[in-house]
Amino acid sequence: MSDGKLEKMEKDYSPQVDALLPETDALLKQGKLQEALDKLMVLEKQARNAADPASTSRILVQVIKLCREAQDWKLLNEEIVLLSKKHGQLKAATTKMIQEAFSYLDNTPNMEVKLELIDTLRTVTEGKIYVEVERARVTRLLAQIRENEGKINEAADILQELQVETFGSMEKREKTDFILEQMRLCLAKHDYVRTQIISKKINTRFFQEKENEDLKLRFYDLMIKHALHEEQYLNVHKFYKQIYDSESIKQDESKWKEVLQNAVLFIVLSPYDNEQSDLLHRTYEDPQLAQVPLYHELAKCFVTTELMRWAKIEEVYGATLRQTDVFSKTTEGDKRWKELHNRVIEHNIRVVAKYYTRVTSKRLMQLLDLNERDTEEFLSKLVVSKTIYARVDRPAGIVSFQVKKDANQVLNDWSSDINSLLNLVEKTCHLISKEEMVHSIAKVM
Repeated sequence: MSDGKLEKMEKDYSPQVDALLPETDALLKQGKLQEALDKLMVLEKQARNAADPASTSRILVQVIKLCREAQDWKLLNEEIVLLSKKHGQLKAATTKMIQEAFSYLDNTPNMEVKLELIDTLRTVTEGKIYVEVERARVTRLLAQIRENEGKINEAADILQELQVETFGSMEKREKTDFILEQMRLCLAKHDYVRTQIISKKINTRFFQEKENEDLKLRFYDLMIKHALHEEQYLNVHKFYKQIYDSESIKQDESKWKEVLQNAVLFIVLSPYDNEQSDLLHRTYEDPQLAQVPLYHELAKCFVTTELMRWAKIEEVYGATLRQTDVFSKTTEGDKRWKELHNRVIEHNIRVVAKYYTRVTSKRLMQLLDLNERDTEEFLSKLVVSKTIYARVDRPAGIVSFQVKKDANQVLNDWSSDINSLLNLVEKTCHLISKEEMVHSIAKVM
């Protein structure tokens, strides 16, 4: 079976194995470990050549069990390597032996012995598809040991050796759990690019099943950390919304309130575009948001097309928001607080552009509570991003928000207006005729 072909079992060695196993146990108690192993090896060869997987598996397991009971860990490692390299060794027998050896990892006398056994198991499982799950579990255990030693980079590199998404024999839940561990270690070593790549290996539809909700929460928690580092506030909002929609979060009032608050803050922090505007309105219309009045009012400020005064925002919301993790008094918190100020200014410019066709620079500065340089800077930024249309006449000190129309547009608008006017005239004439007919009928009667 070593070449991948199935072989028919020629003989059943179960009776011989049943007789030999108690005999080897007795020899071990007498201190004759080597003699017991020799007897097992003779029968192992016969069972292997006869392609008897059940008997061969029992013999291999007994060999390493005797070594473990004798506390001869060096011999145990040697036997694992030796037995796995035997010519024509049966895959089922090798798998059973490795699974048995894996169960010993929790009972090793010290860390040195444990690491030697892990190294042996990783060596014998390398390149063997039929023990890929066992190799993944041993590798993860080694990564945990390295992490506990403070060697984060080494732990992450060890875990990244395995592409578990290609393992057909591994259950989907365990596979997802493994990938989440890879993401966590990548974040721990600040490898944000690789974290993003690894996250693509997980299909989020897997999280729709209720029993996978714990993995869903872990996944989005890691994605929030990544998005915060990249300052992708819109993505952070989306991830919080996914957490908010989880059943376990909805059942805990304190949790869903905290998540919804963060969702509001990050959608407000996100740069304006069609998607951001849509998500902001959806969040504002959430009936649960009314139970968090301060954040409901904050969302309302950005939804309503009215000017906001930054001084008033700071006065009303500053004390509460600065106590949150989002705007905490740290470097990152201060940076986001400044970003919120910028969003308020950008909102005000959009409001001005909606209500004014032309406005003087001085009046615009008054409306935005900014100096001339900052006003021009924010205005230019929104024009470049095509959020608004504006042209600045510096000598005249006038800002125009009216889009210049070409000849075709002007003609189309004129034609549309004329049509509307003629329709009104026709409707008016019809109503006058109707009234005249009613009055003439009334006179006759």
